[in-house]
Amino acid sequence: MGILDGKVAIVTGATSGIGAAIAAKFHAEGASVVLAGRRLEEGEKRAADLGERAVFVKADVTVEAEVSALVDEAVRRFGRLDIMVNNAGTPGNMTPVVDFDADVFARTMAVHVGGVLFGTKHAGRQMAAQRSGTIVNMASRVGKAAGYSGLDYSTAKAAVIHFTRTAAVDLGEYGVRVNSVSPDVVPTGIFGKGAGLDAAAADDTAAKVREAITPLLAKSQPIAEAVTVEDVAQAVLWFAQDGSRLVTGQDLGIDGGSSAGRPMHVGRAERAVFRDALA
Repeated sequence: MGILDGKVAIVTGATSGIGAAIAAKFHAEGASVVLAGRRLEEGEKRAADLGERAVFVKADVTVEAEVSALVDEAVRRFGRLDIMVNNAGTPGNMTPVVDFDADVFARTMAVHVGGVLFGTKHAGRQMAAQRSGTIVNMASRVGKAAGYSGLDYSTAKAAVIHFTRTAAVDLGEYGVRVNSVSPDVVPTGIFGKGAGLDAAAADDTAAKVREAITPLLAKSQPIAEAVTVEDVAQAVLWFAQDGSRLVTGQDLGIDGGSSAGRPMHVGRAERAVFRDALA
């Protein structure tokens, strides 16, 4: 018996990475899951691998009509909608602000903020009618601290965190909860996409990304381990279940403590430099 038995969920960006892990976790816990994304072949394979109670619906989260149709299709197939995970995303751009292209900025915002708006809007109307439901938005640690990602991605994720609070207050009176999660760096194909690889090739780069990132974490995370897609899926699962029924408008960091502060050994080493200089 799973903790999501009888629930119906939509997960956007579910063809790979974090979204695929969330969809698999929900399904294993008993939910009927609608996987959504732009890659038809990969999405249908993911759904087929999960088996019964899993379907794929092709949808671009920047197109409101497609998000509306996605919600309608989930309700048509399974009768209701209990969980919406707005996870679809694209890489950020490290271009300096003085050179940043406005169209690039707008595209990033359209995916990360517009997609969250459309997902929350159309899932919210169904959930409000049911008088129940939970929405989880994918934010990021870079939405709370600058210098770790491009200005477009960081700005978008900051907007997601505050949008989540605002939507939670708006939808709370209908019994609908809205929360967000903010992972630190998660080695997935998004980094390969940012490097210019096509989506299929990028999916195979996660291990290389993990290998490159792990040595850097000792200076930034008190628990110096890379966040995994499973870590994120577990956190989203907690927000999705009834055990968090009075938790809304919250953002949960999944970051090894990096949002709390840097490791103490870094500060102690700097203090030692000061002592040596004074001596």
